Amino acid sequence: MINNTMHEKGLLLASIGKDGSANVMTIGWGHIGVLWRKPFFIAYIRRSRYTHSLIEQTGDFTVNVPPEGAENVLEFCGTKSGRYVDKIRELGLKTKRSMKVKSPSLSECLVNLECKVAFKKEIVEADVQLDDRKKLYPNDDYHTCYFAEIIGSNVNDLR
Repeated sequence: MINNTMHEKGLLLASIGKDGSANVMTIGWGHIGVLWRKPFFIAYIRRSRYTHSLIEQTGDFTVNVPPEGAENVLEFCGTKSGRYVDKIRELGLKTKRSMKVKSPSLSECLVNLECKVAFKKEIVEADVQLDDRKKLYPNDDYHTCYFAEIIGSNVNDLR
């Protein structure tokens, strides 16, 4: 389901704050794997992003695999900030209650992964080689790596 095409275009990460405000952002960096014999997703979120503050509040998120043809959604969610724009409302996205986390899942997506943060690692200047640091972090806006156990999943029939 998560193939090279999806990897190249991005995934949609949904989060929610303690006040119930939900947000969706496009992520281009992420890993699925196994840690401690459990399925994990690692999400990389810059500390300056609105999504970062929401994950810090609730400790969970969903990863949603968009279908083909969702390039406009990926573009919008990757260029607009949830601090200023309600992307879910603006795009008319349909959310549904997740089974095991507070953050919503996206109904229009092929797969929803429900993720609970187990721990995090802050990327700092010393972690990044100089060439990459100049290209990826010109403003010292480093990522937090959220190591989250996948505690629920859903496959949506979009036919």
